[in-house]
Amino acid sequence: QVHLVESGGGLVQAGDSLRLSCTFTGEDFSKNAMGWFRRPPGKMREFVAGISSRGGQSTRYAGSVKGRFTISRDSSQNTMYLQMNSLKPEDTGVYYCAAQPTPWATRVYDNYDYWGQGTQVTVSS
Repeated sequence: QVHLVESGGGLVQAGDSLRLSCTFTGEDFSKNAMGWFRRPPGKMREFVAGISSRGGQSTRYAGSVKGRFTISRDSSQNTMYLQMNSLKPEDTGVYYCAAQPTPWATRVYDNYDYWGQGTQVTVSS
């Protein structure tokens, strides 16, 4: 049974940085593509970033975060990261990590089998 735990959220000011972590336990981390999603206040859950399985050579980003956020993974730690720079108030939301036992990360949350409980990110103006 896969278990995902996010950490690193918090309250920051616009322009600041945060790094989110997602720890994966229960199965073979390297066989899972991983993704970050977020749910802004009053809105639907949306894709943020995804990374392929194994070495994570393939990444993809939502247009709203491209150039500011970087997704990565460390197989030695069974952990995925999301480095968020130049944060904006519109980045506020609950951030979730997700895993799917496939090579490629997709943008569709229904494709992910496993989810963390979420971590709150709040960016003040």
